[in-house]
Amino acid sequence: MTYPSLSVHVEHWPIAGTFTISRGTKTEAAVVIAELVDGCHRGRGECVPYVRYDETLGGVAEAIAAMAPAIASGLDRDGLQQAMKPGAARCALDCAFWDLAAKRTGTPVHVLADLPAPRPLVTAFTISLGTVDAMATQARHAAGRPLLKVKLGGENDRDRIMAVRRAAPNAQLIVDANESWSAHNLADNLAACAEASVTLVEQPLPAAQDDLLARIKRPLSVCADESVHARSSLAALTGKYDAVNIKLDKAGGLTEALATANEAQRLGFDVMVGCMVATSLAMAPAMLVAQCAKVVDLDGALLLARDRDHGLLYKAGMVHPASPALWG
Repeated sequence: MTYPSLSVHVEHWPIAGTFTISRGTKTEAAVVIAELVDGCHRGRGECVPYVRYDETLGGVAEAIAAMAPAIASGLDRDGLQQAMKPGAARCALDCAFWDLAAKRTGTPVHVLADLPAPRPLVTAFTISLGTVDAMATQARHAAGRPLLKVKLGGENDRDRIMAVRRAAPNAQLIVDANESWSAHNLADNLAACAEASVTLVEQPLPAAQDDLLARIKRPLSVCADESVHARSSLAALTGKYDAVNIKLDKAGGLTEALATANEAQRLGFDVMVGCMVATSLAMAPAMLVAQCAKVVDLDGALLLARDRDHGLLYKAGMVHPASPALWG
């Protein structure tokens, strides 16, 4: 067998306007691409480094590039799981291995992974954090979508979520606080979300304060995001969260994300599948995990000013599976 060669590069994709959460504002998506080429076929994977976990573009690109000698000597996708820790770098390589296998065999990844054929799914559309009026305007423009994800994280969060609800009275709402709430305002903010008929709140508290969630009555479903990574992180979350948000960049790729989703369901968690702001190349493998999810948030490519060629089809609030021309 010819072992593939590895290349890695960084790409910058402008965001349509700005994207703001409690930790800051972005105007572009900076992604790292891993490519595996065997002379006849090419497999690609995309990742977004997590600043929250001290990942950088340069560090992730270097970690990927460092695997070139091992790959050239026969390291495969199974071996990769032990050779690299969970995170963005392994995610890009893991997804590239899956894509290369699909291209080599002419077999879709879902068949290789013994999964059902993926179907279109309802995906959330994100309302970026801003002033009460700005968020109401965003929500009004997106009110026809079935599922809106509302970024919160500051003073006046009650006013924000009420304004969004009035602007989009028929949409299902989920909220993402990105660790910005505290023991002081947690109960009031959860109550406001329940009053606004929000169905799920992501990561209200900093990950180090998860224990507080086990000591309060939760009036709606609370989902771990920053607190969950790969399978090994799940057991510590039981009794504190009702759901977990699985992202390939955190888990370290499709292989571990699928295993994490299975383990989460075994432990009684609802599954959410999310993403970073990135192109359709990053969304495509996540679509396979999302088939088992109760909540799907794969709108990362929708937030860009433009997507890459052969991008996913987004229509009427739904995201459709990838074509082989993109990935898998």
